[in-house]
Amino acid sequence: MTTIYTIGDLAREFDLTTRAIRFYEDLGLLQPERSGPGGRNRVYSVRDRTRLKLTLRAKRLGLSLTEARDIIEMYDSPRDTGAQLTKFLDVLALHRKQIEEQMADLQANLEEIKVHQREARALLAKQDTPLGPKSAAKRASTAAKGASHGA
Repeated sequence: MTTIYTIGDLAREFDLTTRAIRFYEDLGLLQPERSGPGGRNRVYSVRDRTRLKLTLRAKRLGLSLTEARDIIEMYDSPRDTGAQLTKFLDVLALHRKQIEEQMADLQANLEEIKVHQREARALLAKQDTPLGPKSAAKRASTAAKGASHGA
């Protein structure tokens, strides 16, 4: 017996909306059979389920849906496995490089934030003078007392 899935089954299993699954279908990532009156019902196969799982894995790796489709389709065709794996490694290497560059940018931003925090803390520490926060609180208290006496 062949295992089949409805769009609802896949949506629940992968925590997706049915709209997202239809979008993947529009991109050619999934190719369900149609059943029911006018072919309105989608019937997904084990192959569709696997393709959806691979698509979501590719997205987690940072691949575009087009790249995911290209790689998944390589495995559907009777091409040489070596060429398929080489293509996959090339795509992964490119994405790894992009992520490493993003990480370096984020690390530089984090260091800059730390510098600004140190500078701001040093400025606050210097403000513990007659014009600093402690004096400001004292002036506010004095002003409030004066206002209540004048009223």
